Amino acid sequence: MRWIFLMLLIAGASNGSAQTVQVWPVDPLTKVFQDDKPSDLAIVPIEVARGEQAEWQLVIRCDSEIDELRVSTGPLRSLDASLRSPRVRFEGYVPVDRSMSEPAKDLLRPAPADYPDPLITEPPKTLKAGICLPIWIDTPVSASAASGDYRADVKITGQAGGKSFQLQTEVRMKVYDVSVGKSRLWVTNWFFTGTGHMPGSNSPGSHEEEIYLRVLAKSMAAHRQNVALINPMDLAKFSWTPDGKMSADFSRFDTWVRIFKDAGVIGRIEGGHIGGRVSEAWESQFGVTVKSAGKDGVVSKQVAPDSPEATAFYSQYLPLLVKHLKVKRLLSAYMQHLGDEPIDANHGTYMAMAALVRRYAPELKIIEATHTREVAGAIQIWVPQLNYAHEGYDFYREQQTKGDEFWTYTCVWPEGEYANRFIELPLIKTRLLHWINYRYGMTGYLHWGFNYWVKDDPFSDVTRTKAKDGWGGFLPAGDSWIVYPKDGRLLDSIRYETMRDGIADYELLSMLGERDPAAAHRLAEELILAFDHYVTDVSAFRRVRHRLLERLLP
Repeated sequence: MRWIFLMLLIAGASNGSAQTVQVWPVDPLTKVFQDDKPSDLAIVPIEVARGEQAEWQLVIRCDSEIDELRVSTGPLRSLDASLRSPRVRFEGYVPVDRSMSEPAKDLLRPAPADYPDPLITEPPKTLKAGICLPIWIDTPVSASAASGDYRADVKITGQAGGKSFQLQTEVRMKVYDVSVGKSRLWVTNWFFTGTGHMPGSNSPGSHEEEIYLRVLAKSMAAHRQNVALINPMDLAKFSWTPDGKMSADFSRFDTWVRIFKDAGVIGRIEGGHIGGRVSEAWESQFGVTVKSAGKDGVVSKQVAPDSPEATAFYSQYLPLLVKHLKVKRLLSAYMQHLGDEPIDANHGTYMAMAALVRRYAPELKIIEATHTREVAGAIQIWVPQLNYAHEGYDFYREQQTKGDEFWTYTCVWPEGEYANRFIELPLIKTRLLHWINYRYGMTGYLHWGFNYWVKDDPFSDVTRTKAKDGWGGFLPAGDSWIVYPKDGRLLDSIRYETMRDGIADYELLSMLGERDPAAAHRLAEELILAFDHYVTDVSAFRRVRHRLLERLLP
């Protein structure tokens, strides 16, 4: 079927003129702006494997205001089977007040501009005249779904120009006889509990905090995250005998681990950083946190990693941690961060932190987001920023041959032509992040910003520009969070949905790679021409993915 749009002419409207309601399909990898016009597009089926999520995007607009808008779907039906009705959500818009400092050539619109991002469960009370509203329709495809062609009816009703209207269309899906299971790509988005935007987020150790953590964990697991950042030193309760012998109660750490493990996120555990820069200067040296007994409880302070105080604390804490991880059978899943983003100028104090860990906990693997290669021998899981992975690719591949892991991360940078998950970028660049993972043999992806929301309104300040927030005005739109808080729930974003689909693509490529490595790499190379050069045409992407699914058929 081919269409420009479903068009309903409503005669006899209250204002005396006919009103036109228009509905048309747009590929869910294409961002729709509020002033977009209908496109002449074919209704094409979304192609998926079992275990993936199927998504569709419809757009509605009208010459006059629409009230009482409702969208519903029927069950997905094939000749031989029926699946549950897809879910319906609506795309909300957030204001991007400034562009990133090094805009990409394919930046969708210069700031200031409103961009689609959060997925809202209810339609607006009134859709303004001439404004587009993207409708996001999706469904999980279960592992037991029969392969074949499916379609589901979509009914759209409302009031336009004082008159009721009803439109009906459909969405289509082709399920391949291919099943994608758990992801082998390690993925983590760092999360924050003290946000103040969700119940329990400012209640450390409470039952409400556990409920909040379950909300986070459920969302992460549904989006194929399989690594959780949990800091045992922050969560432990410390005590000391009069002669200075330390004990540590890791019960709260165990609770966090259980919550994320039960949800399906763990996977692996990132132990949070034990150190950090001693000042705000980027070239500042690293110190480590130590704890001791004070008059009013446990006291924390930062000391040099090669100091007697560091030795006194970590010579006790690290063996206690390792012992606990062994008892809980978590040691093989555990990775330890030391100090975030070491650079050439402070690699010496980073190496001193690593020496401390090697001395008292040689069993622990060290993972780090790093800007320097001068810490070789200290790190077992390298996580260079994507542009540094590009610059030092031969070095990181060599570390892999020695038994180390090679991941990548994005955080504020890289900008320019590199893929990232910024709101301003074409959505396909977020999905291609994980094709880059496969193309260059990087087995993990890290991002710092799951829910580092501003204190006031995450829907109106997506670049964190308010000075009173305390973070400065330098973060690209969408870098700080990929979900939104609303009435005690988490709202997904279209970037979050797309990131999950890219992780599934990585798994499909890996499955083909087990059969035919050369074929899998050829497909990845068709889209990923270089670390910072990609084919971003959505139709071309769909053609390559079609061939990937076809190659995986039994």
